[in-house]
Amino acid sequence: MTRLPPRRLLALALVPALSATAFPAPAQTASPFALPAPAATAPILPGTFTVSDIRVDGLQRISAGTVFTYLPVERGDRLDRARAAEAIRALYKTGFFEDVRLDRQGDILVVTVVERPAINKLTLVGNKDIKTDDLLKGLADIGLAEGETFDRMNLDRVTQELIRQYNNRGKYNVVITPAVARLDRNRVDVTIDVKEGKAANIRHINLIGNEKFDQELITDNWESRESNWMSWYRRDDQYSREKLSGDLEKLNAFYLDRGYVDFSLDSTQVEISPDKRDMFISAGLSEGEQYKLSKVELTGDTVLPKAEVEKRVIVKPGQVFSRRLLDLTSDAISLTLSNIGYAFAKVDVLPEVDRAERTVGITLNVIPGPRVTIRRVEFKGNTRTSDEVLRREMRQFEGSWYAQAAIDRSKVRLQRLGYFETVDVENVPVPGSNDQVDVVYTVKETTSGSFMFGVGYSQLSGVTTSVQLSENNFLGTGNRMSVAAQRSYYQKRYDFSFINPYFTDEGMSLGYNLWWREFDYSNFNVAQYSTNSGAAQLVMGLPITEWDSVSALFGIDSNEILAFRGSSPDEIVDYIDAIGNRTFHTWRGQLAWARDTRNDYFMPSVGSYQRISAEVALPGSTAEYYKLEYEYSRYWPLSPALILRTGVNLGYGDSYGDAVTRDLCYTPPTPPTTGNPNPPPPPPPSDPCIAGTSPDYVKTVTADGLPFFENFYAGGISSGGRVRGFVDNTLGPRAASAFGFSRPVGGSVKTVGSLELFFPRLFDTKAARISAFLDFGNVYRDWADFDAGLLRASTGVALLWRSPMGPISISYAIPLRTEPFDETERLQFSFGGQF
Repeated sequence: MTRLPPRRLLALALVPALSATAFPAPAQTASPFALPAPAATAPILPGTFTVSDIRVDGLQRISAGTVFTYLPVERGDRLDRARAAEAIRALYKTGFFEDVRLDRQGDILVVTVVERPAINKLTLVGNKDIKTDDLLKGLADIGLAEGETFDRMNLDRVTQELIRQYNNRGKYNVVITPAVARLDRNRVDVTIDVKEGKAANIRHINLIGNEKFDQELITDNWESRESNWMSWYRRDDQYSREKLSGDLEKLNAFYLDRGYVDFSLDSTQVEISPDKRDMFISAGLSEGEQYKLSKVELTGDTVLPKAEVEKRVIVKPGQVFSRRLLDLTSDAISLTLSNIGYAFAKVDVLPEVDRAERTVGITLNVIPGPRVTIRRVEFKGNTRTSDEVLRREMRQFEGSWYAQAAIDRSKVRLQRLGYFETVDVENVPVPGSNDQVDVVYTVKETTSGSFMFGVGYSQLSGVTTSVQLSENNFLGTGNRMSVAAQRSYYQKRYDFSFINPYFTDEGMSLGYNLWWREFDYSNFNVAQYSTNSGAAQLVMGLPITEWDSVSALFGIDSNEILAFRGSSPDEIVDYIDAIGNRTFHTWRGQLAWARDTRNDYFMPSVGSYQRISAEVALPGSTAEYYKLEYEYSRYWPLSPALILRTGVNLGYGDSYGDAVTRDLCYTPPTPPTTGNPNPPPPPPPSDPCIAGTSPDYVKTVTADGLPFFENFYAGGISSGGRVRGFVDNTLGPRAASAFGFSRPVGGSVKTVGSLELFFPRLFDTKAARISAFLDFGNVYRDWADFDAGLLRASTGVALLWRSPMGPISISYAIPLRTEPFDETERLQFSFGGQF
C-alpha cells in the first residue's frame, strides 16, 4: 500500500473539521425545545456549488417567506463556506430560532431550523413592593411579553434584573423562581414566582470625622434612619441604595450650605448581617474649615436695571458661604428674566476661593439669551373638550413675550377644571428660529360627569337613596348641569342646577338653581317640627384675581312650617303665632368673597381657603333677617409625612327692623284623666280675643331675632358645625315643649374650630388618609350668651376614603369637655356624603 506523505494526511484530517465549522451539526445537548434531528442528507463537500433551489424544514409558526427575507442566499447564488456561515449567523440573529443547520441534497440547499416557542401567558406571583403593571412593562421592553418569542437567555436576564431591583430596595432575601411550562403548538407559559422577603433594617449609622456638628443634626432630614419607634409608620429604617445615595448628597449639601467649601466624603461602607436582615452604614468625612464671602459681584447682561436685579441677590459679603442661598439667588434672577421673555436665561456662578484667607469671592454672570415670543399655544389630547374651554384658562397668550409664571399658572388652571387626569406642558422650539417657541399642553381627559343611583347610610340620616345626573363639562362646553333626587329618613329633596362659568369673556359665571324639599327636623336631632319648602335662585360669580372671586345669589323661596304646641317647643310655636302665618315667603340675597390657594380640591396638602358671606332676607319678606358666615382653613406641610390643618367656622345672624308682638287668648286645657299624667295639648289660641268670652289667660308672643328655622347647629361630623364625639346638631341651646320634650333648637351664634394632623403616607394611595384631630365649638342663643368656657371639645382619629362606591368618613372621638345634658357618640361614620 502506498503511503501518503504526512502533508497529504494532515490535509485530509482537516476536511471534516472545516466542514463542521462552516456547517455545524445540531447540538447534542440542545434546549428542551429542540426538534428531533431531521432525516439524513448528503453533507456539503468542500468547495462551492450553485444553489438551484432552497427548501426550509422545521417551520411551525414562522412562514417560509420570513426565512427567505433574512436568508442572504438566493437561487442561482454560488455558495461557499463563508457565505454559509454568514447565512447561519443571519438566521440566528433574528431571534426566531434555537437551532439552524444547512445541508445539501444535490444542488438543493436545505435549511433546517428549530423555532423558539411563543409565550402564551406571562404570570407574576408574589410581587407586592413593585406593581405588576410596572414589572410587565419593564419585561416587555426586553422582549419578555405575551405573544413574543421565548428566549431563555432573556428570562435569565430578567431574573437577575429583578434581584437587583429588590436589592436596591433593601430586600436581600428575595427569591425569584421562573418556571416554564410547555404547551402544544410550540407555546409556553412563563410564571415568575417572587418571594420578596422583608427589607433589611438599618441598625446603626456611624459618621466618622464630624467634629463641628452632632450626627443627630446632620442626619435630621435623612430618609435613611436607624430603627425607631416611628419606623412602623415611616419605614425610614428600611435600607435602600437610592435613599442612601440621596442622603449622602444631603450630607454634602449640609456642609456646603454652612460654608465648609473643602468638605469631602472620604469613604462609605455598607455591611449586612449574615442573615441579611440588618444593615450597618459607616461614612468617613473631612469637614475642613468654614469660609465666608469676600465679594458678590453681578456681571453680564442683566436686561433690567442692574439695581432691580440686585434686589434678587440674597447673598452679601461677610456672610458665611452657602450654596443653597447661591442657588436661590440664581433661580430668582433666571425666573425674573424668564417672566419677561428670556426663556433660556441662566446665571453662571463663578467662585474665587482664597484658602489662605478662607474666603470665597462670587461673580454672578447673567446670560439672558434671546428674548422669546410665543408663536402658538396648542392643545393635544382633548378629544371631547373644545379648544375654547382650554384656551380661556390660558394666562400665556400667542404673540406675547414668553412668561414662565403665566405658563405654569395656565397649567394649574387646567388641572383645577376637573376635566383632565393629567396635564403636561412643553416648549417646542420653532424650526429655523431661536427666538420663538410653541407652548403645547397635552391633556388626558377623564370622566367629568356621572349618572349615579346610590344608597348611603349615616347614623344621623339612616339609609339615603339618591339618583343624580351631573355633568361638569356638558357637551364639552365647560358648562355644569345637575339633576338630583334624594330621599332619606328625614328629608325628600329634588334639585336642578345649571351654570355657565364663562357667561362673559371676562369670566363672569351665571346660572340658576331650582329645588323642592320636605324636611322633618324631629328626625334630625333638633326640635320637633317639619318644613315644606321650594326655591328659585339666580347665581353669579366673578373672579377678581387668580385666587379671589366674588359671588352673588338672588332668589325667592317659600317655607311652610308644621309645628304643634305641646310636641314642638313653645318658643317655636310662639314665633309662628306672632308672625300670624305658617308659610314664610323670602326674597333672598347673598354676597360672598372667597380666596382659594389650595393645591388640591379633595386632598389638599398646602394652601388655604377662606370665605366670607352675607345673606339677607330682603324687605318685603315674611321675616326680615341677615346671616354672616366666615370659614377659614389652612394646610401646613410639616414634613412629607405630616400635614397640619387649622380651621375655624364662625356664624352670626339676627333680624333687622322692629320685633313683632301680639296678644293671644288661650282656652284652658282639659284636665288630665285618671291614669293619664300627660294632659292633651291645649286648643289653638284665638286672635283677637272675642268680647264676652272668658279665656283662662292672655299670652303675649314675640317674633324677634334670627328665625328658628335659620339657626346654626353644631356637633357631629357634618362639615359646617363639625365637633366630632357629640351627636349631630345637639350642641347649643335647648328648649322644652309643653309635654316636657327637651330638644336642641340651635342659635344665632356659631363658633367651631379644629386642629387636624394628617398622615398622607400611611396608605399608598391619594384616595385615603388617616388623621388625628382636636375639635372644639358650640352654638349660643345670641351674643349675650357667648361664653368661651362653654365650648365643647373632643379628640380622636378619623379615616377619610374616596372609595369607588362613594366617600366614606369614619371617626372615633373622645369628648374632653362636656356638660351633663350633652349627647355624646364616640364612633361616627357616614357613607355616600361629601367630606
